Amino acid sequence: MSERISREDLVKIYNIEITFFDELVDNGLLNVETENNVRYLMYHDLHIFERFANWHYDLEINLPGLEVIHHMLQKMDELSHKNRNLMNKLSAISGKYEDI
Repeated sequence: MSERISREDLVKIYNIEITFFDELVDNGLLNVETENNVRYLMYHDLHIFERFANWHYDLEINLPGLEVIHHMLQKMDELSHKNRNLMNKLSAISGKYEDI
């Protein structure tokens, strides 16, 4: 079984409202596992939760704002990846023509 932490433990450790965690899950911003009616966050997703909690509690960004920022950062990552691939292809093509 993967390493995970329960919703209740997260609420205690991070001193957050349980409704905040549930809203993140309900809006598709966090993926959780449920076992015996207990929601668990996987440790490998903990950094995502921490980012949302910091933005919400420290910067006072509401849930719709969190969604917008999250989706914008995802798009930026996708575009960066596509740009890297295109640059690699361009480099490979220009390398072929230098040999001629």
